[in-house]
Parts: sequence; structure tokens; C-alpha cells
Amino acid sequence: MLKTQSIYSPLSIARLVTAFIAGASTALSFAPYEIWAIFPLALGFALWQSQALTAKQNLYYWFSFGFGCFAIGISWVHVSIDTFGGMPIAVSISLMALLALYLAIYPAICGYLVSKLSRTSKHTLNPYLTYLGIFPALWVLTEWLRGWVLTGFPWIWAGYSQTLGPLSELASFIGALGLSFVVALVAGSLMLLTQKRLLPVLIILPVLTLSAWIAPQLNPITASGKSVKVALVQGNIAQSMKWEPDALWPTMLKYMDLTREQFDEASSVDIVIWPEAAIPAPEAMVEDFLMNANQVANINNMAIISGIISHQQNDFYNSLIVLGNYQQKHQTSADYVGDGSNQFKKHHLLPIGEFVPLGDLLRPIAPFFNLPMSSFQRGDYTQPNLTALGYHIAPAICYEIAFPEQVRASVTNETDLLLTVSNDAWFGASNGPLQHMEIAQMRAIEMGKPLLRGTNNGITAVVDPHGRITDAIPQFETGVLVTNIPLYQGQTWFRKFGQSPLLILCGLLTLLGVRNYFRR
Repeated sequence: MLKTQSIYSPLSIARLVTAFIAGASTALSFAPYEIWAIFPLALGFALWQSQALTAKQNLYYWFSFGFGCFAIGISWVHVSIDTFGGMPIAVSISLMALLALYLAIYPAICGYLVSKLSRTSKHTLNPYLTYLGIFPALWVLTEWLRGWVLTGFPWIWAGYSQTLGPLSELASFIGALGLSFVVALVAGSLMLLTQKRLLPVLIILPVLTLSAWIAPQLNPITASGKSVKVALVQGNIAQSMKWEPDALWPTMLKYMDLTREQFDEASSVDIVIWPEAAIPAPEAMVEDFLMNANQVANINNMAIISGIISHQQNDFYNSLIVLGNYQQKHQTSADYVGDGSNQFKKHHLLPIGEFVPLGDLLRPIAPFFNLPMSSFQRGDYTQPNLTALGYHIAPAICYEIAFPEQVRASVTNETDLLLTVSNDAWFGASNGPLQHMEIAQMRAIEMGKPLLRGTNNGITAVVDPHGRITDAIPQFETGVLVTNIPLYQGQTWFRKFGQSPLLILCGLLTLLGVRNYFRR
């Protein structure tokens, strides 16, 4: 029988503090630090330190680990609450901590169930099954749950720590959650190493090394020989001015002026990208501007994709529209007509920022619940690709890029490019926009498509199908990024099968643990 400590003993309090520090250290695995090895090491350390605890003690231990992970990893959340939400900094930090406490529930559930399924008062389950099967499976399942419960918050999944690491190419086969499984598997093998069980490390690390080398060779994505020339416009509009009525026309004219500057220097540009809500008004309010921009785009044989607020009946949507859309292949013009066609409406809305649950109750409480444009409606989960100059583009607005299955649902056999637009000015100079960019890079690997990312103040960038940023505009600068993007053909394994095989595997491993638990 394993010896355990009271969760309230001085030793255990110190252990909880150590768990918090170990969790906090995982922030170094994500952007902008990208020290990919820290996450599996921190996770392995936590497994080693918690191995002798009871199930209840593990619940507290992994809750502390998770709180450290999120309290530091998403500390940037308080910036928008404090700076733009009208709340005192003490309140904004408290709300951020409350979110971190909620998110910490998921690793706590994982730790509790691993302990519960791996031992009873008289028996301990085979450690190989515990640390190489049940733990990785439950870690992935709890991350997956975090990605959809209460609309989902799939930020800083363990797999994202490998975006720029040597295992990144595996995401084209198993996705970001699959990389989370690999990270947890490595952590489990390190845990077994502390018990002088060398075989897992001697097998797993060479297999992963070989897999990382061979994955690019087996990836069915190949260059098609075609390319498209794009211009991504970064307006760098101050967030404090974004929704001011007096700033509407200066904002729109700034984007048009920056676009016109490209005509003489790069008249062959095919597609111009303006970021999320670049036109911060409903379509009907700016109809003259849109018709003029449409005409400019057609005259120059190009298309402009812009973020805007679309309005249908009594509903408002955070949308993308296509202006110009000159169909060069058929030598015919398909003008913008403002009827909702060739338009994308955001489906996965950001809680508080784009819709307020129990709004009638919460809005009177504080200015934070009255952020501009926080009453949007949802678009459909699956929508047709945008078409611009004959190219097919799968879009995602801001937060949506963090949901791999939603992006996957938008990609078709005709899709040429992924596009995500955002306005990360809400989060200032924090790590939030950098982590957002990192997540977008993972989607490019999973889908095997070039990705365009257009933002208000950064990071505006182009990502190749291997997740590498090939061109970018520095943050907090006004500029236009003009680049020629090679196109690719073929489908990644993840594009074909998604997360289902991984989730089935994790479910079966968990059921194996449950079966052994009840047999005892």
C-alpha cells in the first residue's frame, strides 16, 4: 500500500506550490518563448511528484498545476478587461484568475481519474498502462472537453507547445490534440524513467525522432505549380478609436488609400485582405463606400476581402465580404451586391466580447459587459468558401481559428487558401496575439494549405503548409504586405479523418482503465 500525505500537511502545501510553479513553467513552451521541451518535462515532473497521492489529493494537486498553467499562460486576458472594459485592474485580474480557476478543473479531473483508475486500497494497476495509456488518453479527452464545454476555450493545448518544435509535422496526421497525446506520452515515459523503467524512453524517443523525420516525406501535400499574389493591409487603428462614429470615414479611407498605393507598384495583385471589422459599421450605413471600393477592385482586376458588420432583418453578424471578385477565368464580373452572397458570417462567437450570456442581467452591472458590438448572431457552422478572382478561400474570423474541426469543416477539395482575420488590439503588447498566431500556424499544418492572417495591428502574416511564417508585418505598424503565395494540392491525413481516430483511441484506453478498476 502506498504511503500518502494529508493534503493539508506542510509537506503537501509545499507540494501544491511546486505544482503551481510546474504548471506556470509551461507558459514558456508557447509563443513568444517557444521552448517546446518544457511542457513534457513539467508534465513528467508533475506525474512524478503526484504518484504517491490519493485520488482526492491528486484532484487538488492537478488543480494547482492547471491553475499555474492558465494563470500565467493566459494572463493577457485581463488587458482587454482593464484597458477597454472599464474595470479597475484589481477586478480585471480577479476575473482573469476566475477564468484560470475554471480551466484548471480539466487537468484536475484528469489527475483525479488517473489516480482513481490506477489503484485501489489494495492494488496498483500496471504502471505502463497507467502512464503510457490512461494518462495520455485522459489528458487528451479533458483538453478536448475544454475545447467545447460552455462554447469552448481550446487555448494553449499541450500540442500547441510543439508548433515550432521538431514534432510539428506530425500535426498533418494527428492534429494539435494528437500532439497533446504525444506530449503526455513522453511525460509518462519520463515518469517511468524515475522508477528505473528504461524501456519506454528507449522505445518512444527513437520512434518519435524517426516519425518527425519521416512525416514530411509521407505528407501527400505537393505544390500545384500555381500561385496567387496577395496584399494584406494592416491599418493599425487604435482600439480606442475603432468604434468612434467620427473615426468611421477616416478608418475606411485609410484602408482604401493603403490599397491604392499598391496599384502602381504591384498592379498585378490578385487579392487584397482587410482585417476583421476593417469597416466598423453595418453594410447599409456605408453602401456608397462599398460600391466605390467594388468599382475600384473591378477596374484593377482584383478582389478585396474585408471584415464588416453585416445586417439581415434584425440580426447583426461579424462578417467577411468580397468586393470586386472579378472572375478572370471566365472574363465576367460578379459584382458585390450586398445580398449576403459570397459572404462569411462568424459562427463561433467570443463570450462577452461578441455575445453576453444572460445579457439583460449582466449588462447593467458593469461597462465590461457593454463592449462595442457584443450582440452578434451566429452564422452557420459550415458555410461555402469565399471566392475571389476564381480562388476558393476557407475563412475563420478571430477566435474561430482555434477550433480545428470547424476549420476542417470549411475546407473543401477546391479550397486554395486558409484565411483568418482578427483585431488583437484588444490585448495590447501582451502574449495573446502571439499565441493567436501560433494557433493559426497549427491550422496550416493540419490542413496542408497556405494561410493568410490579416490583422488590425499585428501579427499580419503568411504561413506555408508546414506552419512556417514566410512573410509578416511587425506589430503596431501601419503597412501592406505584398507577396506571391504558391498553392498546393492534396489532402493531409488530418484533413481526411480529423480528431475522430484519436478520440476513439483515447476512449478505448480509458475504458480499459475502467474495466480493470471494476475487475479489482
